Amino acid sequence: MTRLGFERPPPVLLAVIASTFFVGFGGGVVFPILPNLGAVLGISAFMVGAILSANRWIRLVANAPAGALVDRYGTRTPFVVGLFVEGIATLGYVVALAMPPAESLRPLAASLPTLGVVGPADWFAALSVVVAPEAWFLLARVLWGLGSAAVFATAYTIAADLSDSGSRGTNMGIVRGGITMGFPAGLVLGGVVSALAGNVAAFAVAAAFALTASVVAHRYVPETHVTGDRSGDSIRPWEVDTAVPALTVGLVNFGLMFAYIGALFSTLVLFLGANDISLFGLAPQGTSGLFMAGTVLSAAFFMLVGGRVSDTRDSRTPILLVFLVVSFVGFLLLARAGSVLSLGFACVFIGAGQGGTSGPMMALLADLTPDERMGRASGTNNVLGDVGGGLGPLVSLPLIEAVGFAPIYAACAALPLLAGCVLLLGVRRETGTFLPGRVAGEAGGSDPVATDA
Repeated sequence: MTRLGFERPPPVLLAVIASTFFVGFGGGVVFPILPNLGAVLGISAFMVGAILSANRWIRLVANAPAGALVDRYGTRTPFVVGLFVEGIATLGYVVALAMPPAESLRPLAASLPTLGVVGPADWFAALSVVVAPEAWFLLARVLWGLGSAAVFATAYTIAADLSDSGSRGTNMGIVRGGITMGFPAGLVLGGVVSALAGNVAAFAVAAAFALTASVVAHRYVPETHVTGDRSGDSIRPWEVDTAVPALTVGLVNFGLMFAYIGALFSTLVLFLGANDISLFGLAPQGTSGLFMAGTVLSAAFFMLVGGRVSDTRDSRTPILLVFLVVSFVGFLLLARAGSVLSLGFACVFIGAGQGGTSGPMMALLADLTPDERMGRASGTNNVLGDVGGGLGPLVSLPLIEAVGFAPIYAACAALPLLAGCVLLLGVRRETGTFLPGRVAGEAGGSDPVATDA
């Protein structure tokens, strides 16, 4: 049996990790800040949920074209451009906070010349929509969704291109860890820096790092994946991979992201305020940033562990099931949490379950998917994950206002168990066994090796 050790990843993957880490600041910085801004800006809970989930809804139509573009044109250009777009999106948060209050526009609207029947009241209404902070936050999240669709599809495909069966789980976990590790940094930045220097400062620093990411990628990430015909049919938003492996992994991702992003990240700042839980005397924004950062740090660590363990075992299925159960336990603990210690344990378990599945799950997808379809398969996985992540805030925020936190968190505990059932059924249908072996070849798409181990 191969020893459980970690080798240094290829230099290209190190560049991918650095780029996704820097850009991840923009993904995390908004979560500790925006829920509390709702009351200040006069934004409803539904609107806050819509802003937080807008990037995922946009990725629903962008993920599949991004994957198809990767299979047709390669990874380098979509990766660099996607990072740059995410950097511009982070700047949009700064612009949103710089917009003046709607009421301050009334004198300006009254002074504008009227056109036909358009009067000052109509000018005021139009200007209020254009400069409304929520409109700029929403636009920024839309741009973030477009950029991240390209980044996710390319990052996983680069990892698959550079891996064989003995390193695929580890490399997928490392890349996913790079994507994820920037997020807790953004959470801490959003919570702590906003408390110390203000929200604008937090968003501005995140934007600077996000734009740096595209520079790093342009300098150090080469092309790895030109396998398709560039003169093929047009690329469409519904061009997803409907093969069983892609749908199976995507549905597992759906359940996990619904609970993780929707039930935890989108509501934690409100949960802390309602239960008067604080770390180091920080307000709910700062405390939620630290708790969420701890959750993601736990996820990042277990991404490496889960991926590496799956590379040393005959089948990746058992380690996936173990971490799905860990996620189940985490949400049960969350439903009963009432103190710093109990909430900390819940966050560690939830992070471990989320992270531990990531590397083995993407490695399993690469095991069962031909190289020329890996971009589309990654896009399909992202589409279904984004459906879960997009529905989560829209469903959980209003329901928590109606029934409270504990029932929603308890209900989310069932999702990892359902995901485990989907995983077993899908793997069995595709390979004829619940425990398919790792692919022996250098590239994805070889016949899976059945095993009873």
